[in-house]
Amino acid sequence: MLLEIAVKVAAVMAAFLVLPLLVGQTEHKLMAHMQGRLGPMHAGGFHGWAQLIADGVKFAQKEDLVPDAADKPVFKLAPAVALLPYLLVVLFIPLGPGDLVGSSLDMGLFVVVALVGVGVLAVLMAGWSSANKYTLIGALRGAAQLMAYELPLVLAAASVAVAAGTLSLPAIVEAWNPWWLLWQAPAALVFFTAGLAEIRRPPFDAPVADSELVFGYLTEYAGLRFALLLLAEYVGIVVISALTAVLFLGGWRGPGPESLGWLWTLVKTGALAAVVIWLRVAWPRLRVDQIQALCWKGLVPIALAQLVVTTAVVLAI
Repeated sequence: MLLEIAVKVAAVMAAFLVLPLLVGQTEHKLMAHMQGRLGPMHAGGFHGWAQLIADGVKFAQKEDLVPDAADKPVFKLAPAVALLPYLLVVLFIPLGPGDLVGSSLDMGLFVVVALVGVGVLAVLMAGWSSANKYTLIGALRGAAQLMAYELPLVLAAASVAVAAGTLSLPAIVEAWNPWWLLWQAPAALVFFTAGLAEIRRPPFDAPVADSELVFGYLTEYAGLRFALLLLAEYVGIVVISALTAVLFLGGWRGPGPESLGWLWTLVKTGALAAVVIWLRVAWPRLRVDQIQALCWKGLVPIALAQLVVTTAVVLAI
């Protein structure tokens, strides 16, 4: 029993530390190709394999500065608050059938959605404690954005939960059917878009808007604390991509033996993470008013309509 728990904890920690770094390395390479950037293709020689290592060394060498007027305990705690909820989310995401999940709960979807929303606390803590007007504006933008997009995220997740008749993530994958790719497509689009806004990825990066707010709520951070906040962003990409794959793309379901299910989950998660990276390169940043309009005038009505349709179909069946 203790050995099984230890193995699961080690596996979750490995996924938590390794997968975001792979996403970061992939982002370097994809953006280098898409935008013709030469630098990330040269570090270490072949195809710039050492770029991520170089970034890590750079962050480790930078001085850890804390503004004199900052609320120091809150300022130092914010990076941990940004990372911890995602670590807990990884516990509940099933990689494959059977025991390939850190912890299987009957209310897993409810717990996961609640934990993803905790990220707003880290944004507010970082922005307010920095004693900087730019960081405060960035934090308020982030809070308004996260609180707005929580609604379509929950509604989209509720649609697939109603379709499956359960809140358990492994059970949702078991109940998944290929025709859900069409039936739940609007909910999948809403969930993925709202997820991007939740983790403040372009085009929803108004809270950090370097052309307006220096670097938003991250402005006063340096060294390893800044690196941890960036790591939280990449973990968020993995979490949102994995949840979308599990809820709407069948998770480990795919051609071939079920023993290869974990590979299908990783492939689907990686493909969605590549889409997240592509959006950063291809789409311009949305204004704050455009972000709110997209949520309340676009995603919320679509998610509500999808939930009504899903409920009607389930009752009819």
